[in-house]
Amino acid sequence: MGPMHQQGEGGGALPGAVLTGLLLFVAAVCYLLAARRARCRNAVQGWSGWRSASFLTGLALLAVALLPPLAPAAHSDFRGHMAQHMLIGMYAPLALVLAAPITLLLRALPHDHARRVAVLLHSPPARLLAHPAAALTLSTGTLGVLYFTPLYNAVMAHPAGHWLLHAHFLASGCLFAYAIAGPDPAPSRPGVRSRLVYLGIAIAAHALIAQAMYGGFFLDVHAPIDQVQQGAEIMYYGGDIAELLLAAALVASWRPERRTSTTSWRGRSGIGAPTPH
Repeated sequence: MGPMHQQGEGGGALPGAVLTGLLLFVAAVCYLLAARRARCRNAVQGWSGWRSASFLTGLALLAVALLPPLAPAAHSDFRGHMAQHMLIGMYAPLALVLAAPITLLLRALPHDHARRVAVLLHSPPARLLAHPAAALTLSTGTLGVLYFTPLYNAVMAHPAGHWLLHAHFLASGCLFAYAIAGPDPAPSRPGVRSRLVYLGIAIAAHALIAQAMYGGFFLDVHAPIDQVQQGAEIMYYGGDIAELLLAAALVASWRPERRTSTTSWRGRSGIGAPTPH
């Protein structure tokens, strides 16, 4: 393993940080406005302040990962990259998903638009992506391809590739958290016991990848050995904590009698169903 490719951020660092901060700010404003609209439309149910706090926490974690000082360090230090990976792919997604953004969207939109969103979420591609098996493959399964093939070095050699990697971590992390323990309705989601099995597989796979990385087995990452080993430790212990939090969220949501049918989604009451608190 040779030295990691050094990416010169140059003059693009400050504009990129400003744009990232602006996007996160806009996301926070949009969520809070939607929460206010949901409260105005349904004064009885309202909208949980804990959900709003969870969403803002997720955005704050993304800010830590994507803004200085961590973001520049991640371009030249594998430990910084792995810390970014944990924040963008595991911790921020859990906080964002626990904010129930789909339920909030369905409540805030006009009835006809909410119905279209509900139909889209019931489409075969959406049902496939929302299944824990697909989410597990896209999140944990792709890590082996990233770190044990030349893909990581190729991605890190180009700023656009690095941002695509961030987008993949965030999207796949949110998808897995949603499939396992999301409070939003998920028509193809299996029972809690099955989801615990998928989560167990993810924990085992994550640990195996981290251990192989620490030992340098089949690894294709151009970085100093000490950085790789410390990055593997960040993945191992940081991943354990994140997955324990996800397991806690799953167990906390265990309500065997609660199942959402297609008609409950598409009816007027289902557009706001069920109330996350």
